[in-house]
Amino acid sequence: MLAEMITLLIMALALGMDAFSIALGMGMIGLRNRQIFKIGVTIGAFHVIMPLLGILAGRLISNYFGMITTVIGGGLLLIIGLQMILSSFQKDEDPMMRPVGVGLMVFAISVSLDSFSAGLSLGILGAKTLLTVAAFGIVSMFLSWIGLYMGKRFQQWIGSYGELLGGFILVGFGLKLLVPF
Repeated sequence: MLAEMITLLIMALALGMDAFSIALGMGMIGLRNRQIFKIGVTIGAFHVIMPLLGILAGRLISNYFGMITTVIGGGLLLIIGLQMILSSFQKDEDPMMRPVGVGLMVFAISVSLDSFSAGLSLGILGAKTLLTVAAFGIVSMFLSWIGLYMGKRFQQWIGSYGELLGGFILVGFGLKLLVPF
């Protein structure tokens, strides 16, 4: 039991660090504290929902979907990053996608798709569902908050280039998922 908890915590940290890195880029668009709170909670919730769906699917089917979710996640990050880059060059226009409403859902899904793959594998292996999803959700929520706050602070230092840099970070992570080097 202890070994399984340690393994799940390490996996949760690995998946949460991905969310942290991406949240760092998203935090550079100048978010309010209330938005940061909502984004962290939403990412945490999707890091519960996605591995839960993965575990359920993993118990029913085999591990063939891992690569598909990685490609979808990479594509979504690439699209969000490119949109941020383009909107950084537009003056006085609202970006097409902000981390609110549908944009928040797309962002949260894109950073939690890898937890679906992990859940799929854990479902095949018969991991404890409640322990797994709780660890994934809590760790990713806190790491997302940290990344968003760090991005917000960093954005104050670099000014208007923050959204551009954040977009490049998201594009980089999207490419990393699509084209593993």
